[in-house]
Amino acid sequence: MNDNAGQTRQAAVTPFDTAKLDRLMEEAGIDVIVATSKHNTQYLMGGYKFIFFAAMDAIGHSRYLPMVIYEKGAPDHSAYVGNRMEGAEHQNNPFWTPAVHTATWGTQDAAGLAVEHLKKIGKAGGRIGIEPAFLPSDARDLLASRLDGARFVDATHVLERLRAVKTPGELAKLRRASELITDSMLATIAAARAGSTKMEIIEQLRREETNRGLHFEYCLLTLGSSHNRAGSPQAWVEGETLSIDSGGNYHGYIGDLCRMGVLGEPDAELEDLLAEVECIQQAAFAKVRAGAAGREMIVAAEAELKASPSAAFTDFFCHGMGLIAHEAPFLMTNHPVTYDGIDADKPLEAGNVISVETTMLHPKRGFIKLEDTLAITDGGYEMFGDRGRGWNRGGA
Repeated sequence: MNDNAGQTRQAAVTPFDTAKLDRLMEEAGIDVIVATSKHNTQYLMGGYKFIFFAAMDAIGHSRYLPMVIYEKGAPDHSAYVGNRMEGAEHQNNPFWTPAVHTATWGTQDAAGLAVEHLKKIGKAGGRIGIEPAFLPSDARDLLASRLDGARFVDATHVLERLRAVKTPGELAKLRRASELITDSMLATIAAARAGSTKMEIIEQLRREETNRGLHFEYCLLTLGSSHNRAGSPQAWVEGETLSIDSGGNYHGYIGDLCRMGVLGEPDAELEDLLAEVECIQQAAFAKVRAGAAGREMIVAAEAELKASPSAAFTDFFCHGMGLIAHEAPFLMTNHPVTYDGIDADKPLEAGNVISVETTMLHPKRGFIKLEDTLAITDGGYEMFGDRGRGWNRGGA
């Protein structure tokens, strides 16, 4: 086993709330967690992510599989399992885990090192928390074959709850992501002209986000009466609407917003339609605060939507966000992502971050939508990227 310097530290200073994680593990019946998803390994490592595999996991016949091992009540038994090249990262900025095993090139050697570490700390036959959706079958098979007596438990919920309340540092990154995305979208709308194609506008947004220090993830774009948000040669025409919905990543944290544009001046109908969307958003916002159940926001928004002249082709949705686009709190069931809204009747907590979105699929005027990011506070909420929520003029 190749271990890097730092394995003999006397005490581990963890970048997350160990008391909270210990409690969640106890409730779930888990002795030790072996985290393998990029988002959870990043979280447990205090924001660290290996840049070499940031875009693609595959290498040779296998793939990169980072692992963070954490034993309940014993942070000094923690370990990080990573790629051989990560030894240099650890050398420059030492990882917090007392054990660091940077010796892997694929899934099976990573799993093998995890087995060795679990045996060393006396947990080879314990209740081991894993992330089933993020643990390759060959790695799981190896763990099962070499950990005689171990019982595997799904730790997905535990890790989601651990991340649900954001720290001030996380909130700052989410705020920054939203601000930079908003700036990028407004600049992109202003730069687009009559004849600009969807592919050209998407590429412009990619450059705007990249130049501002974001990692561009996607752009969902519509022009005119179309509801199709995929890239295409379709060109923007005078008087038409534009919706731009983009996700950008800032140091691992997601920004996800939607803003509207128009080529020319919006007519009275367009003003009224966006005002309908805004009224639904505001009805939701009015119920958002720490201690209020998420369902209160949903009920208020849906009541406003039902009274809207455009209710037949308008939809309201809200979801938690942070390191990934849909995470705790989970507020709506299968709408549209397939999970249960298990948090709808639970009180929102200060530090939760949610996305609130209202989408109108107008049969003639097109795709009209606002999506906003809210951080829950004791007194209500803070909106991130709170600009450009009206009609933004193209060709400016």
